[in-house]
Amino acid sequence: MQISSPSPSRCYTAQPTPAALPTTLNTNSRWIVDENGRRVKLACTSWVSHLEPMVAEGMSKQPLDSISKKIRNMGFNCVRLTWPLFLVTNDSLASVTVRKSFQSLGLLESISGIQANNPSLLDLPLIEAFQAVVSNLGENSVMVILDNHISKPGWCCSNSDGNGFFGDRYFDPQIWIKGLTKMASIFNGSTSVVCMSLRNELRGRKQNVKDWYKYMQQGAEAVHAANPNILVILSGLNFDAELSFLAKQPVNLTFTGKLVYEVHWYAFTNSHLWKNNNPNYACGSVVHSLMRRTGFLLEQGVAPLFLSEYGMDQRGTNVNDNRYISCMMGVAAELDLDWAQWTLVGSYYLRQGVVGREEFYGVLDYNWCGARNSSFIERISSIQAPFQGPGISERSQYKIIFHPSTGLCVHRKSLFAPLELGSCSATEGWDYTPQQHISLKGFCLQADGIGKPVKLGNICTDTNSQWETISESKMHLQSKITDKNNTAVCLDVDTNNTIVTNSCKCLSRDKMCDPSSQWFKLVNSTRSTSSSAVEVLSLPNNELTYQEVELGYLKGNDDQERSTQ
Repeated sequence: MQISSPSPSRCYTAQPTPAALPTTLNTNSRWIVDENGRRVKLACTSWVSHLEPMVAEGMSKQPLDSISKKIRNMGFNCVRLTWPLFLVTNDSLASVTVRKSFQSLGLLESISGIQANNPSLLDLPLIEAFQAVVSNLGENSVMVILDNHISKPGWCCSNSDGNGFFGDRYFDPQIWIKGLTKMASIFNGSTSVVCMSLRNELRGRKQNVKDWYKYMQQGAEAVHAANPNILVILSGLNFDAELSFLAKQPVNLTFTGKLVYEVHWYAFTNSHLWKNNNPNYACGSVVHSLMRRTGFLLEQGVAPLFLSEYGMDQRGTNVNDNRYISCMMGVAAELDLDWAQWTLVGSYYLRQGVVGREEFYGVLDYNWCGARNSSFIERISSIQAPFQGPGISERSQYKIIFHPSTGLCVHRKSLFAPLELGSCSATEGWDYTPQQHISLKGFCLQADGIGKPVKLGNICTDTNSQWETISESKMHLQSKITDKNNTAVCLDVDTNNTIVTNSCKCLSRDKMCDPSSQWFKLVNSTRSTSSSAVEVLSLPNNELTYQEVELGYLKGNDDQERSTQ
């Protein structure tokens, strides 16, 4: 069915703030760094260019430069640009233009749309149109990762599509190495391209560890020889979910400081867990598996681990996606992962036989005009900037209290207002002590009762000042209020975004329960924060409110009764 429109959409695009691209990227232990050794965090979106037309999606909807600016304005600093191997290895495609490619597929309305929005691309050979996209992204200060997504153009991925593993129908390893070499050579000297991902989602009945080492090492050496400036990204087995074999046998390469590994993670990767279990249990199980299969690389400082695909239905109607994304956000913040969201695409020229198919995982809407779900963009903005790493040391390490389901952090709005959720860039630095106190400038976080706002006090000896991480998700912060039963409560958020305590949710096996309002992560950071001009005072025995100390309400009257609200 034909549901696309050839007429260009008119929408406003603000100008991005210019930013210089790094000259070259390297690796330092688990971090990606620039030429000066400072952390560069990849916060990317994936732009599809591997389907049958072999042209970056969206050229019939909006001008190329407008799309690049939208990417930058949404806070992404890079694009994972997919490409099919046939683009550079199939000689019959060498002279095929964009126009001819679309004509061969009967996509006449898309041709009209490209003529209206990007006329300069229409009669370029396919590879030159691809180069034009890369160049324009660089002009808009967006880094590019070239991702060899598939061999034969088309939708990816299945175990039986002939593209899954070395030796499959469309996956001759020698032709693959030839294609990688050619693509790396084409972009040798490009200021836009900073990485090449060798192959997306290895899979299928032929996959095995022996051939993985043999050919992935050959591919990595070929890319590095052709373009030694770029990072080389290696994917794992089982749809890019398995790298555990590296714990016993590292790759053997002639070069160093350029190797990155990638992993993919969606709700449907473990759909049975999300569907059939309590979200705390599902999150804990999935994260344990993720760390065992891939995350150990970070723990051991072997190499950077790039979460090169994650995503969700932007309509917010998929329960499994909604549960998964909060779990994923907690992990991404805690590990300070480099990542690429799937996908930028709002609609396709042609996908799986459907013309103009809409993409509900896409951050852009159907006409590529604006964000499909602006709250999602705001949410992931909290993990776009690095929390720590080489060169990110504006101050000594501290904690932020991160709330994954909103992408916000716990902080003070004013002296007298209760603690609430707000921008993570505006939070102050918290500490988490060996005594399990969550403290701010010498004052500890205290539970005050079910449904009541938490408070900050300077007497930290009672149980209501201790906070323990509990539940399988390890994202509940539990304390005990000072009543006759020492009632257990968990940190929570009310409808006004105020930080309160309530009975802990979803600790049983109830799969219908939603614990996300009570999920928090204590995340390490060294980046600069907002700061208060008032220093912590030494208080011997008086319990004073944080607000009283900041306002200087110390009048020497130990017997005066003061509120701790």
